Amino acid sequence: MQISLSLNSADETATFARKLAAHLSQGDTILLTGDVGAGKTHLARALIQSMLAAPEDVPSPTFTLVQTYEARNDVEIWHADLYRLSDPSEIEELGLTDAMPQAVCIVEWPDRLASLRPKDALDITLVATDVEDQRILSAVWNDPRWDAKLTDFIK
Repeated sequence: MQISLSLNSADETATFARKLAAHLSQGDTILLTGDVGAGKTHLARALIQSMLAAPEDVPSPTFTLVQTYEARNDVEIWHADLYRLSDPSEIEELGLTDAMPQAVCIVEWPDRLASLRPKDALDITLVATDVEDQRILSAVWNDPRWDAKLTDFIK
């Protein structure tokens, strides 16, 4: 399945993230693709913050590679930025592949996963337009469990 949405502001991107977060559970992996500045980290940050029991700073994991959080339902959240990785073996060293079945994982720059890319993940691509703060969001999935999780967005 696939959806495409026009998000006309940073607030609309955050609203999408919060609505999606309400449906996430253990074992869900979201792969975020887009150019630098497309809004991947903004979407991830809004999603993570809405799942936390208490407000917490959610920095970009560009330099730490992975940040982990405890969601209010005792599910761990892993936020990974793989931009600086050059070989898929480095991903296994991070423990990301082990975390995927047990946590909610949000992965920026998923092309670095290569053959480790999970087939049941939700693929989200963000593309900036010529209109300030506007993004086109495309989501693609094969696993039927995402149908119910994205029901708010399917027309």
